[in-house]
Amino acid sequence: MKLPHSWSKAAPLFDDERLVSCAGLVPVMGLAERTGLSEVILSKVAIWATRVASAGANPAGKLTSIIAGMAAGADSIDDLDVVRSGGMPRLFGDVYACATLGQFLREFTHGHTLQLASVARAHLVNLVEHSQLLPGIQTQAYVDIDSLLRPVYGHTKQGASFGHTKIAGRQVLRRGLSPLATTISTGEGAPVVAGIRLRAGKAGSGKGAASMVREAIGTARAAGATGEILVRGDSAFGNSAVVGGCVKAGVRYSVVLTKNPTVSRAIGSIPDHAWTPVHYPGAVTDPDTGELISDAEVAEVEFTAFASTKNPTTARLVVRRVRDRARTEELFPVWRYHPFFTNSTEPTAAADITHRRHAIIETVFADLIDGPLAHLPSARFAANGAWAICATIAHNLLRAAGTLAGPKHALARGATLRRQIINVPARIAQPQRRRVLHLPAHWPWADHWTALWNGVFAVATGPPVTA
Repeated sequence: MKLPHSWSKAAPLFDDERLVSCAGLVPVMGLAERTGLSEVILSKVAIWATRVASAGANPAGKLTSIIAGMAAGADSIDDLDVVRSGGMPRLFGDVYACATLGQFLREFTHGHTLQLASVARAHLVNLVEHSQLLPGIQTQAYVDIDSLLRPVYGHTKQGASFGHTKIAGRQVLRRGLSPLATTISTGEGAPVVAGIRLRAGKAGSGKGAASMVREAIGTARAAGATGEILVRGDSAFGNSAVVGGCVKAGVRYSVVLTKNPTVSRAIGSIPDHAWTPVHYPGAVTDPDTGELISDAEVAEVEFTAFASTKNPTTARLVVRRVRDRARTEELFPVWRYHPFFTNSTEPTAAADITHRRHAIIETVFADLIDGPLAHLPSARFAANGAWAICATIAHNLLRAAGTLAGPKHALARGATLRRQIINVPARIAQPQRRRVLHLPAHWPWADHWTALWNGVFAVATGPPVTA
């Protein structure tokens, strides 16, 4: 590809009011309206007392503007102006300036974020009903919980404090805010966010986990999870509050236990003949011997956890052990042990494989960090909390749109969906007062885009798109 020299004398003009850069927002926001996003917001979010007159007016229009901007790739308040460029006001009504949206977010309090969190849960249930989101949820659903630390740098950030995070495998202290999130996934579908809660950077990873798990279980059941639900978490969530909440809710759990003398004694009681190799998906076998090129082994023992609390729990302690490669010349094998506590009924090796799939929540974090959660843009803590919840609504909306676009996009990352489905340039025309979007000829993903359009506007007559 080569640029002709004549372009050095060209004159670019930003003056066309019929061009749009994000034509994919039309079917995506159509899906939002079809699933009742505005109605849910109006029924649950009410901001009466405001510091600035009219700042809390029309929360549905302002929140959907924020969500639309996030779906198009906005990761700061200023970036929300993407929904006002070119012919975008011709496509949508109630399009607000980014300054107005920032002012609106700053009016949020903790109570308002709770209202918005209930909107996110209700809208997720509606998305499952109107799309192929979470296929197979009637049989098996997985609820995963984890936290992350998002760095912030402004001195006026409310709640910002130093917390522990891992960078390149090392624990470091970093100043930031710590969202706690839960996801729902199935064996066939990509994970969606059931809830997110912003906390101070110094908050312990497990703070508020029990209530988050209860809300996620309720959301999963409202979305159609009539079968088994398995809650998974790492060592920060292996406590009596989370496990007790799972038992009370009648769901399975699989959580890592922090190694202490009691757990170590239980591991030491496992006989040598009880350890069996585990075959992980994608494992490689030695072409000469046919054996796995892996030394991971698993075993289990009955264990009573939280014996010093009011609610001791007896279940299976499943332990995975691997050779310590830092000590390859030892006289006897040196093993590293990784125990987790579960009441699942799967065989030992299968339970270990299922538990390790808890890492699927990291793909959601990667999507959010690569999108709206690249920044927490406000100095006010509640505004950043509302921003995080809007980010999850946008994530779930994109995920549902991907399922309507086809199997290729049902599991695609958020960046892929934005590049191929959302950020499509188009020109608006109105021949005979009939709206037409002229999109690029030979667009590589035109069939998927059209499938999304037809999936949302199924009642429309005639061709929806003119190339």
